[in-house]
Amino acid sequence: MKCKICNTDTDIIFKAKILNKYDVDYFKCGQCAFIQTENPYWLEESYSNAITQLDIGLANRNYDLSKKTNIIINAFFNKKADFLDFAGGYGMLVRLMRDKGFNFYRQDKYCENIFAKHFDITDTSIQKFELATAFEVFEHLTNPMQEIDEILSYADSILFSTMLQPSENINPSNWWYVSPEIGQHIALYHYHSLKTIAALKGLNLYSDGKYLHLLTKRKINSTLFKLLCNNSIANFLFFFSRNSKKSLTQQDYQYLKNEIK
Repeated sequence: MKCKICNTDTDIIFKAKILNKYDVDYFKCGQCAFIQTENPYWLEESYSNAITQLDIGLANRNYDLSKKTNIIINAFFNKKADFLDFAGGYGMLVRLMRDKGFNFYRQDKYCENIFAKHFDITDTSIQKFELATAFEVFEHLTNPMQEIDEILSYADSILFSTMLQPSENINPSNWWYVSPEIGQHIALYHYHSLKTIAALKGLNLYSDGKYLHLLTKRKINSTLFKLLCNNSIANFLFFFSRNSKKSLTQQDYQYLKNEIK
C-alpha cells in the first residue's frame, strides 16, 4: 500500500484481529512513519454505535480538554470569535466551552447531538471559524489528507488530540491505542507524520510530543504551547482564568426556552 499521507511505499508491520474476528494487516510508511490498516471494510460494523462502549473516559477527557482549550485560546486566539468542535460527538465539549463563555458550535455527521442542541453547524450561518477542535478524530480518518482539508474549510487552525506512537516497534500487545477490538483506530501517527502533514498543507505544527497538537498558519511560541498542554500548568492557569469570560449558560437557556415554545 501507498502511504495515505506522503504516498510513499509502506510495509506490513503486524496483524491484528479487528472486532475479535477479522485478521487485518497494518502498514507503516518508511518515510513519515504513519501507520494505516488495510482497506477498512469493517467500519460500518465498527460504527454501529458512533461512540464505542469502551470509551469510558469520554466525560473526563472532555472536561480536561475543555480546560486546555480555554487556556490555549486565551493565549493564541481571539477569545471573542466563533469556534467549531469538528466531529463533536454528543456535544459535551461544546456545552462545556459555552459554559465557559466561548461561542462554540458542534459538527458531527454521524452522532446524535445531546448536550449542545441548537448549537450545531446546521443552526448557524457562520462559515469560517477562528479555530476548529478535533479531539480523538484523526485516528479515525480513512483518508487523512482529504478529511483534514474538510476541517480546514471551516478554520485555518486545528487544535486536535491523537496519541503519537510511543516507540518504533509498536503492536497491539504493547500499545493500547491500537484498540483492534473496537476497530475504529485505523490511522496511527508519529511526530514525523504530523510534520509531513503540516509541510504538505503549508501549516505550522505545534505539539506536546505526546497527545495534543495544533496545525495553524500562525507562528506562536512552541515552548509556551507545550507548557500550556501540561496538566498541572493548565489546571493552575484555568483556576485563575475561569471567571475571565461571562458564561453563555444563562443566555443559552433563555434562547432554548424561546425555541421550544
